[in-house]
Amino acid sequence: MRLSLNTQILIGAIAGVVGGLALGQLDGDSALRAQALYLAGLIGAVFIALLKMVLVPLVFASIVVGVAQLRQHGNIQRVWRITVGFYLFTSLIAVVLGVSAANLFRPGEGLQVDMFADALAGFQAKQMPFPDFVQQFLTGLFRNPFSALANGDIVALVVFALILGAALVKAGERYTVISRAMEEALDLSLLIVNAIMKLAPWGIAALLAKLIATQDVALLETMARFVAVVLGTTLFHGLVVLPGLLWLIARVSPLALWRGGRESFLTALATSSSSATMPITMRITRDHFGVRPATAGFVIPVGTTMNMDGTALYEAAAALFIASLVGIDLSLGQQMLVCGMSMLAAMGAPGIPSAGMVTMVMVLQSVGLPAEAIAILLPIDRLLDAVRTVVNVEGDIIGSIVVDHLAGDDSALNDAQAQANLEARI
Repeated sequence: MRLSLNTQILIGAIAGVVGGLALGQLDGDSALRAQALYLAGLIGAVFIALLKMVLVPLVFASIVVGVAQLRQHGNIQRVWRITVGFYLFTSLIAVVLGVSAANLFRPGEGLQVDMFADALAGFQAKQMPFPDFVQQFLTGLFRNPFSALANGDIVALVVFALILGAALVKAGERYTVISRAMEEALDLSLLIVNAIMKLAPWGIAALLAKLIATQDVALLETMARFVAVVLGTTLFHGLVVLPGLLWLIARVSPLALWRGGRESFLTALATSSSSATMPITMRITRDHFGVRPATAGFVIPVGTTMNMDGTALYEAAAALFIASLVGIDLSLGQQMLVCGMSMLAAMGAPGIPSAGMVTMVMVLQSVGLPAEAIAILLPIDRLLDAVRTVVNVEGDIIGSIVVDHLAGDDSALNDAQAQANLEARI
């Protein structure tokens, strides 16, 4: 009996963890270890490159088609309002959780900054004042579309695709050839994604093996309290808060969410990139959760660019952690500013590994903390980034289901039928 792709990916993830632990036991100068890490890095890099290869045409075509179909049904304004409102609400919950956990557990107490002196001495922070960040973020929304396509600039690509989709609808029947071409480009992109996913078990196994084998265990032990607080809070948001909202709004059970979204979650864990995971996320929201293509084509790309619950939570908690390390007690107003800046910075962070560390500088500077202090977080960021990316992707999946449910028309299945169909697919 042939194993399902879900099962193959799960086996690959387990094999990657076991392989990474085994490689971690080898001597650092071992030729076997070096060769194994090189091979794992090569396989993982090829897998990520394949996903990124199809990312740009998939995002562009899906948004153009999605906007066109939503506007034809008169649903675009309702879908947009629900999407933005839901994502802002969950991000607010995430940053409040992060700040609350940092205040409750105080992970920075007992640690001395001088133990990280070497890291701080060798780190040069890129200064980005808030006005400059706002200007860069807003101007980055409107760029030459051909440049955005060539460089994989997802944010600018999303904006141009939204504009083009709206223009095609307003033009009516004049440009049916272009509309049809976009639909065919979307179909072809999804076919390519399905083919790439056959390599997912190998790619995920390789990426996880390299991640685990290259972690600095000694540093993790030193900062164990901070790592535990961030991981615990992030997992609480991902295992309790988001599934709870999904159940309350759409009546989809957490078990159905885990089973249906397993491919995306494992890929996000291995790649630490919500952008690289997006082709898989779009496919499973349609195939496993029954989200209408128009809704998925609109909500998932928007969520990938602006819905970063895990990143917002991490940046809020990390700012308070660094404040504790350097002996600064932030006031309530400063902590509220940290929450707001974390939400804004998370929306401006690209969906690539450790992108949050760039916008983290802005969060620290907003309350007068030394930007150079993020060097303390760099050695442990890769592990935390993997976990928060899973939560980011989970938020995208849940957002698409919730929006599809709330913006559904009279022909949509009722809750009981939708749940039954979901269980049948999974």
